[in-house]
Amino acid sequence: MPKPAVTVFDTMFQGKPNTIGVFLVPHSKGAALVECGPGSTIPTVLKNLASHNLTPRDITDVLLTHIHLDHAGSAGWWATKQGATIHVHNVGAGHMIEPTKLISSAARIYGDQMNRLWGEFIPVPKKAINILQDNDEIQIGELVFQALDTPGHSNHHMSYLLDGICFSGDVGGVHMQGVKSVRLPTVPPEFHIGKWRNSLKRLRNEPIRAFATTHFGIHHDADWHLNAIERHLDEIEAWMETTMPENPSRDELRIKYKNWLYNKAVDSDLSPEMIAAYDVAISSQMSADGMYRYWHKYRKS
Repeated sequence: MPKPAVTVFDTMFQGKPNTIGVFLVPHSKGAALVECGPGSTIPTVLKNLASHNLTPRDITDVLLTHIHLDHAGSAGWWATKQGATIHVHNVGAGHMIEPTKLISSAARIYGDQMNRLWGEFIPVPKKAINILQDNDEIQIGELVFQALDTPGHSNHHMSYLLDGICFSGDVGGVHMQGVKSVRLPTVPPEFHIGKWRNSLKRLRNEPIRAFATTHFGIHHDADWHLNAIERHLDEIEAWMETTMPENPSRDELRIKYKNWLYNKAVDSDLSPEMIAAYDVAISSQMSADGMYRYWHKYRKS
């Protein structure tokens, strides 16, 4: 059987390239998407589909790594308007069916920018959802995806394996194409170092030949990528252990972390344009907030 063809669509989130990716996987009865992006990016995804001679009705299934709006915001549109089945972690499924808490939580962060950034969020009908457990296999035409429960970024996070390709969502970090640099989205409320380490150990035991990262692209240097995630997680933990005993305020921590990331990026010879791309893909402010919450909940003595 030939290897599945996987294409990454650039959603051009906020008009910026290489920020949020959606993966197209054709099969004998249509095509599946891994991730779907926010509602604000639907027109761009549809243009990408048209360039592959596909219509929205050709999308039979959408596999979500987790329910954050940049990954899953348009899932309800695909389910209610196009008839797609939505595959999602058992912990996150309820929030897709009844999204009031999810939307109100995001609104506290983004305020009056909600619609501009994320567009409309349509609830997913219960009948359109396939609720996933760890190690579930998802048969779509001739394709067979394996779902792996991989917390650390969030507690409702699945990674998907397909013929050696790991669709790693955010537990696989932010890795722009063409550079050797990984950044981890350590956002609240569920960032947890120990869980993230366990997820990486699990991925090491799988025959992964490439990582498909939502932010952004397909990376065939799988061993380097996985090593880089672990190394950066170690660096984050060491930085926190040095910084947090000084008891910085939340605002102080945001500034310290932004400066630390910038210095690391410069040391890695990233261009100003690439540094800006990483900053759009994952907010240093939100990542600092996740560290602040993690430290005060789990580590502060």
